[in-house]
Amino acid sequence: MIYRFRAILDHENKEDIFRDIEIRKTDTFEDLHNVLTQSFGFDGSEMASFYVSNDDWHQGQEIALFDMGQNEDIRMMNETIIEDLLDEDNTKLIYIYDFLNMWTFLVELGEIVEEAQGTDYPNLLFVCGQVPSEAPEKQFEADQSNEDLDGYRFDDYDELNFDEHWN
Repeated sequence: MIYRFRAILDHENKEDIFRDIEIRKTDTFEDLHNVLTQSFGFDGSEMASFYVSNDDWHQGQEIALFDMGQNEDIRMMNETIIEDLLDEDNTKLIYIYDFLNMWTFLVELGEIVEEAQGTDYPNLLFVCGQVPSEAPEKQFEADQSNEDLDGYRFDDYDELNFDEHWN
């Protein structure tokens, strides 16, 4: 079976920038990463990760290009088969390419179809829009709880004297 994805560049401009891609459900996330980088005109030399997402586009489990040894729960792209995480009910991914520039794409499984004879996969079906020369700026907002992991409020850090509490 073939998975048809639409990958949309997350940006503030009015112009639509997306690619429609077909890939075998038995291919890896690394295969999907390769076709995405090529179809958007990137050289593929930067770090990248997929994140399983829900219908509200909340970032879930990470599927990383390289093992950075920071988290044992992270899956590797070259070891993870697409159909192991995506199906008719679980259709959304967030893809981040180049963590310094934060190129962010919303990737959604739109259709599952039979493999077409004579078609090479992965297959770029459709191209819409040109990728800008610079990544769109991202605004990240902290959790509104205003507390850090140790129970201190961020506002309380002004009361901590650097010299007194230095280890």
